[in-house]
Amino acid sequence: MQGEIPAAVLQRARAIHLLALDVDGTLTDGRLWYAEDGRELKVFHVRDGLGIKLVQRHGIAVAIITARVSHALALRARELDIVHLYQGREDKRACLGEIANALGLPLSACAMVGDDLPDIAAMRSAGLAIAVADAHPWVAAAAHWQTQRHGGAGAVREVCDLLLRAQDLATAEQAHWQ
Repeated sequence: MQGEIPAAVLQRARAIHLLALDVDGTLTDGRLWYAEDGRELKVFHVRDGLGIKLVQRHGIAVAIITARVSHALALRARELDIVHLYQGREDKRACLGEIANALGLPLSACAMVGDDLPDIAAMRSAGLAIAVADAHPWVAAAAHWQTQRHGGAGAVREVCDLLLRAQDLATAEQAHWQ
């Protein structure tokens, strides 16, 4: 994570207990890949996966909210021990509210990461709204912070590192891996 992070963003990030993620354009580069037999293929960045595991290890719940349905996504979520997987959910704001309620969290304790118009309402309801670097301009305008990396290219890892840093967990993580 390069550059200085505004104090207001760090303050919001300190309060986060749930990280909610869009998929296409956020966890992936947004392109849709289809095999000849009609199967959908998705490509995920390994650093995003490790970042997710790191924040989970420190008690931050992770949720995935997407309007599409993908078997590949279900496999990746299972691999990362993400139990809050919501596919086929077009109203992401309502879904985020349901997850927060189930976890006993106020929306101010939730971060939402997105890249395109269907993410804006959920981002506006979250305590920390984050757009990936290549997000649509309207989404970037709705965000408190924007990553330097593009969706599918380590943007989610950047968000995870932000949360670890803001919650004074980054130094412990660095020491763990040395």
